[in-house]
Amino acid sequence: MDQTELQRAIEAILFAAGESVEISRLAMALETDEKEIREAADTLADQLAFDRRGIRILRLENSYQMVSSPQMADFITKALETRKPPKLSASQLETLTIVAYYQPATKAMVEQIRGVDSSYSISGLLNKKLIQEAGRLNVPGRPIQYKTTPNFLKTFGLTSLEELPEIEKVNLGEPVIPEEEGEEPAKEG
Repeated sequence: MDQTELQRAIEAILFAAGESVEISRLAMALETDEKEIREAADTLADQLAFDRRGIRILRLENSYQMVSSPQMADFITKALETRKPPKLSASQLETLTIVAYYQPATKAMVEQIRGVDSSYSISGLLNKKLIQEAGRLNVPGRPIQYKTTPNFLKTFGLTSLEELPEIEKVNLGEPVIPEEEGEEPAKEG
């Protein structure tokens, strides 16, 4: 399959899928290797951006997705009356930041860093599909671990987690102690 035909096939698959498609799945379907898929999809993405088309091909770590051009957002909103991305409370944003930087992260880890109960925030982020379960930690109680989703990358305009700004991470080797010894962590409000 030549480069042009490969690009046309990728474009058709991504349009029909309506969500991200893994590079390995594209390679399998188009009977070619992943390197050729990346080259063809990246060239197609560059071409669509250069021509200032209404659609774009977005790379999300190990997958591609067809999306509308950010410059067309106002027109799309008017035509489809779509809503803006979900608003996040301060507690949800803090929780999401911890999961993004420390993933996979458990609820206990989030609460250790924040110093408050984070059940509500984690539940809200799961409902908004910004985080997802990533298995269970192999310790007593087997707590659920969480990681960010491709929707997180898309919502924040990232192609991979490496694009997150650098931060100084909290040393998790020492427990975070509440202000007064024996005081219970504050409940989230």
